Amino acid sequence: MTTREKAQKLLDELPEDELEPIVEILASRGKDPVLRLLDDAPEEDEEISAEEEAAVQEARDEIAAGVPTIPLEQVMRELGDA
Repeated sequence: MTTREKAQKLLDELPEDELEPIVEILASRGKDPVLRLLDDAPEEDEEISAEEEAAVQEARDEIAAGVPTIPLEQVMRELGDA
């Protein structure tokens, strides 16, 4: 079954009064400039450097070892953005 067929099946199962919000979302999708920009954006093609890869691995290792992390909310408070 294709994605379109799955979507059609789900739509067919909904009561009529629940369809209007879905229709509005689908209709507005092409009008939203942010969504249009995201849809038209090129795929990421920049290579990850060895240094970046090592930094990510170091962070994963620290998390796996149980090194305490700092919650985002705390960082934002300390930086004055919360």
